[in-house]
This record gives sequence, C-alpha cells and structure tokens, in this order.
Amino acid sequence: MAPVLMEAHIPGREPVSHGKVRDTFDLGDRLLIVATDRISAFDVVMGRGIPRKGEVLTRLSAFWFQKIDAVVPTHYIRLADGTRADDLPFSLPDELVGRSMIVHKVRRVDAECIVRGYLAGTAWAEYRQSGTVCGQRLMPGFEESAELPDPIFTPSTKAEGGEHDENISYERFAQLVGPQAANVIRLRSLATYRFAAPYARERGVIIADTKFEFGYLGDELILIDEVLTPDSSRFWPASAYRPGGPQPSFDKQPLRDWLAASGWNKQPPPPELPDDVVADTSRRYLDAYRLLTGTTLA
Repeated sequence: MAPVLMEAHIPGREPVSHGKVRDTFDLGDRLLIVATDRISAFDVVMGRGIPRKGEVLTRLSAFWFQKIDAVVPTHYIRLADGTRADDLPFSLPDELVGRSMIVHKVRRVDAECIVRGYLAGTAWAEYRQSGTVCGQRLMPGFEESAELPDPIFTPSTKAEGGEHDENISYERFAQLVGPQAANVIRLRSLATYRFAAPYARERGVIIADTKFEFGYLGDELILIDEVLTPDSSRFWPASAYRPGGPQPSFDKQPLRDWLAASGWNKQPPPPELPDDVVADTSRRYLDAYRLLTGTTLA
C-alpha cells in the first residue's frame, strides 16, 4: 500500500488548527489546508490512516471548487504544487504536494449545511418514525433510499470536541446565523447541489446527500472547507441503485459497518483496522475520484 500521512509537518510552523482530518496553517490573509490520511468514524479518529485519502479529498475538492465558482463564490485559490506560484513563506515539503490547498481566510459560520436528494441515514430514520426530515413534513409512501421530488436543505449544528452534530429546523438555523444569512446559505447550498448532482449522475455517481460549510469573506457568504468528497457526501454507484434498502457506496460506510459489527463501544481508543478494510476504503475513495474527474491518480 501507498505511504500514509497522519500528521502534516512544516519545519518552523505549527498548525493553527488540527481537525479530524485536516491540519491548517496560517498564511496571513490566506490559509494552507492540508488533508492527511486520517479517518474518523462515530466522531473518533482511527489509529490507522487510509492510503491516498488526503490526496483524494484535496484534489477532488479543488476539481469541484473550480467548477462551482461559476455558480457560487468559494474560498479556493489554488492547489499547492510546491512551485513559486504558491507564494508561500516556506518550502512546501514534497509529501504535502497534491494534498494541500491555498484558500482565502474567512469567518466560518458554525453550522453544517446539508442538502439531501435521497432519503438515507438519519433522514430515513426520522422519516420512518415521524414522516418528517429535520421537522419538514414529507409526503407519505417513500421507501429507504428513495429519490426525493426536490432536494431539501437540512442544517445541523457543527459539533466540536467529540460532540455529535444535531439536526435542527430551518427556523432554529435562522435564529443561529440570522435570517438573511440563513436564506443565502440555503439558496447557495441548493444551487451547488443542483449543479453537481446531474454532473455526477452522468458519470455514474449518485450524490445522495452532501454537507457544505460557509464563511464570510468580507460581507459575502462563500463556500469553504471541502466540497463534494467521499468524506462530506454519500456517494452511491448509479449502476447499482435499487431503492428500498441501503445502497453500496463510495464513502466510508463500509468502515463504519465493520466497526459496528466489531462490538466496539464507539469510545476511544478505537480498534485496529484490518488490512482488508483499509484497502477497501482506499479503493472506494480512489474509484469515486476516477469516476467524477475522469482521471486516475498516478
């Protein structure tokens, strides 16, 4: 298997943020965001990484950001390649090339902005119990993994420090971020999904649902973080789509399934991931990248 990067190291620099997957370095009015090969499940970071995962996340985000910019403004500046064009105050280590993005520094909105085109996951669980999704009443009669007549915007809180995200109503979301900001975020989230979903479907990938984040660049709300990756989205192979139950996926759901079957109590420390689960997860990420971009990572 390919080498795994669990920590981003830049001589003489400390990250200003150390997330579940990304290490972020301050560049003044810009940020360098490095996606490592760390992987989390049930809000716990696994002790073993997934080969090439960080490269997939960064390159796929860069691919989408460049397309989405025609629809919604984003924080993306460039994929860092280690050349002078990066305009960095240090030399980018070779192992960080291809997994690092240079972006505008923004004031993040503390909310997860989820768009659902299909009924799966927590949305399906709530619908089956009450006929609603995040408090929004849906028509009766949908089955698991059914395509919705129109995509819906379902925000959630953004958890920190091991807490769980919590689905909230749009009204609660508007209270948290302000009515005007809530409307802009909702419209831009839906516009991004409606732009990306048909593109992906033509390439054999169903975007069942996906998570966006937004921040303020000056007074404008723009799309930030990662976008439309196997970490932030539920990707299904279109050729195998059969509503009425769970779907095969290009994301980390198989890893979650293995952890659930292992008897782990979902508290640190996590169990050691076996070789076959690691290899299978890496393959799924690489397959998603290949299908969506039409290129294979060398």
